[in-house]
Amino acid sequence: MGILGRLSFKDQAFKLREQTVLDATTHMLASKGFDLMTMDDVASKAGISKPSLYKHFKSKDELATEVMIRLLDDAQDHLAGQAAELGPLDRLRDLLAWALRVRLAGGLPFLPSSSPQVRGMLTRSLRYVSRAIKLHKTLQNIVEQAKERGELRGEMPTDVILYSYYARTCDPAVEYLRVYGKYQDEDIVSHMLQVCFEGMSNR
Repeated sequence: MGILGRLSFKDQAFKLREQTVLDATTHMLASKGFDLMTMDDVASKAGISKPSLYKHFKSKDELATEVMIRLLDDAQDHLAGQAAELGPLDRLRDLLAWALRVRLAGGLPFLPSSSPQVRGMLTRSLRYVSRAIKLHKTLQNIVEQAKERGELRGEMPTDVILYSYYARTCDPAVEYLRVYGKYQDEDIVSHMLQVCFEGMSNR
């Protein structure tokens, strides 16, 4: 029985409305960004009143943090559900493909890493930080396994590989390919994976 199945009808309705609010927040963050998003925007997108929104979340900082926590949980769930026969490099490819599809569907919020306000907001949340560390360590282990098997360059520092990998999830080339290149979403995913893992040179 799932979590919702163990809750009263009233609590189920509250939880479902909360997910609707987080979906609306994700959409607004992806389309407007953190600085321009307002609580009024989220309430309107979710189809609820502003007082109802405040029953769930007290500020847009809290909203954005919860969206990022949910995204990290989804990424961990995706890794846990990967096929057992996938090697480490294929696991990295598969997770990046998943993240790109989530982004193309409007499910990846735009939170600039260069913003001190956003960094401070996220690092104040122990729930976010603990999940971010857990995911980072999981991916560190996968990268190390790939290096040991010769699937990734052994001399390249793991952090360089990982942070370059993370950057692909928010690469503006995704939007350029969709808007100006007129590529279909799956073609964009395929090309981004190729650039990330095979590079551009014809060696």
